[in-house]
Amino acid sequence: MKDSKFNRRDFLKTGSLGALGLLAGSAIDLTAQPTPQRATDQPEEPVGPPINCAIIGVGAWGRELIGILSATPGAIVHTVCESYPAYLRRATRAAPDAKTTDDYREVLDDAEVQAVFIATPSHQHREIAIAALEAGKHVYCEAPMATTIEDARAIAKAAQSAEGQIFQVGQQFRAAPQHLHVLQFVRTGALGTFLSGRAQWNKKESQRRVSPNAEREKELNWRLNRETSLGLIGEIGIHQVDVASWFFNAPPVAVTGFGDTLFWKDGRNVPDTIQAVFEYPNGVNFTYSATLGNSYDLNNEVFQGSDGSILLRDNLAWMFREPDAPLLGWEVYARKDAFFQQTGISLVADATKLLAQGVDPASGAVEGDAPIYDALEDFLNCIRESRKPYASYKEGFEAVVTAVKANEAILEKKRVTYDDQSFEVG
Repeated sequence: MKDSKFNRRDFLKTGSLGALGLLAGSAIDLTAQPTPQRATDQPEEPVGPPINCAIIGVGAWGRELIGILSATPGAIVHTVCESYPAYLRRATRAAPDAKTTDDYREVLDDAEVQAVFIATPSHQHREIAIAALEAGKHVYCEAPMATTIEDARAIAKAAQSAEGQIFQVGQQFRAAPQHLHVLQFVRTGALGTFLSGRAQWNKKESQRRVSPNAEREKELNWRLNRETSLGLIGEIGIHQVDVASWFFNAPPVAVTGFGDTLFWKDGRNVPDTIQAVFEYPNGVNFTYSATLGNSYDLNNEVFQGSDGSILLRDNLAWMFREPDAPLLGWEVYARKDAFFQQTGISLVADATKLLAQGVDPASGAVEGDAPIYDALEDFLNCIRESRKPYASYKEGFEAVVTAVKANEAILEKKRVTYDDQSFEVG
């Protein structure tokens, strides 16, 4: 892998299927919430007062944030911060008008900076996040919020005590219009009784990065060291497993895991292939698998119920109704897509709005529709409107607890339980 932007960007942005139909009518009001203005759109009116932003950690993903914020109305890339000189120089080219520093404490001392985006390696989040909150800044912290429960709890408590400040975790699906749209079908019981769920993420890629400096190469490959990384379940799976807990409206009660280094035998001690089975209340299981050794079928999430199933693939979604399921009223009007011997009813967030903008909802994913755009805009709007974000410290903490226990289960190939106090911030 030439750079690490694949880990989040490729997972959260790349479309896998081309065909997507329009949900044209509904006897039940299941329309999506209005989609936040995309970074690639031209706003019809001012979005609100501008917000001075600082990005701490400008590796590949940090530079991605710079690009999105630079194109987002009302966001000013005021400062970029990076301790590695080469990365700082590249960030300067991406944000030529921004201040630069190699010390995050200088960012926090700057009264002009209102919002801080933390995009450093996950195990470095605690110190910076807490210091930023104590300095009175609004904080957007990439997911996972931390790599240990202790660090995540410390950040969550600091955010909990920061009255009047916005703290958002980078669990982008929570703010994605497509997932919010599908959630309404889930909440209204369109699937009947929940039976099971599953998700996958497959990409043949080593994730290893090279440097002529041995010490720097070790720093670059923090994802491949279990002392600094939660592995695939924490860096990638945390997003999809978080969707399961969100849709099931409950945290897991136990997890059984498996993992091995089966292909990339290059000295890493983090598995390149994993499976985990999460047990949820009422006997519902959610199965997760990921591998760096094969790219077949990429990524998706599936939720099955007694009346139907929902398939989500990036910002596309379909519902498959069981033959004996009661009619909801709108199915006859909906666009249908064939999947082998199954017929999927397309679920499209804001289809009417897309048509009004001259965009064909059946065209699939387009640039600017990735969940990260919605997550960043939600964060900025939460600052302007003083409201709670979709993914706050609570959701971030619960996701870390889920991932830490799952990683333990994967590394030790055993079943691990979550007790009643596991998800309490304290």
